[in-house]
Amino acid sequence: MGSVAISELWYHGSFSREPQMPIISFKGRHFHQEMILQSMRWYLAYSLSYRDIEEMMAERGFSVDHSTINRWVLHYSPQLDAEFWYKKKRVGKRWRLDETYIKVKGQWTYYYRAVDKQGQTIDFLLSTTRDQQAARRFLKKAIKQNGKPSLVNIDQSGANTAGLKLVNRDHNTRIKIRQCKYLNNIVEQDHRRIKRLTRPMLGFKNFDAAQRTLAGIEVMAMIKKGQMKTQASQEQTCAHMFYSLAA
Repeated sequence: MGSVAISELWYHGSFSREPQMPIISFKGRHFHQEMILQSMRWYLAYSLSYRDIEEMMAERGFSVDHSTINRWVLHYSPQLDAEFWYKKKRVGKRWRLDETYIKVKGQWTYYYRAVDKQGQTIDFLLSTTRDQQAARRFLKKAIKQNGKPSLVNIDQSGANTAGLKLVNRDHNTRIKIRQCKYLNNIVEQDHRRIKRLTRPMLGFKNFDAAQRTLAGIEVMAMIKKGQMKTQASQEQTCAHMFYSLAA
């Protein structure tokens, strides 16, 4: 088994999660793996700041600085994301695509996301631009990871329409494009969960930190939605499933 290299290209959608089992190593850390993962889960699952978790750990007798917890999240979130995608359940073929806004270093960036008609998360991509190339990049990444959809529902965005047409042209596919705003309510509602979790973060310091943190948030959300494969004989809580990614 080989380790997974977390590349900047992966974040921009031109490098996919390769089909090899990642090794998540906690060697050399001053804290136990269980404590690291619990701190991360709290941050990625709930509307808490790093200082909130620092205080919660202190109440349990552990002295850990909030900046250390931040480093754990940035280091391990992409690795847990890579591991999760080996265990992700299949999604539906009728997608709802939309983008929302995430503040990075005082500037608004565009966060592309898609869910299927049942609300299951398909994929996500942070972009500095909102144009047909960004939409195309997101769609190519999502299709590579989840297979080709039969239909993609979007709002009246001309950029998303153009991006879908480019994907159909590039791959000689006939993905149906539907523009119906009310059908995208499901993905717009899902955006609110992202906003609720990122609000206490008061914006990200840089693009890389935003991408890494959002990957962890999405993993925890997909686990809560029941999108992680588990053995039928095992009844696991969301917390246990999250911890098992690093086992």
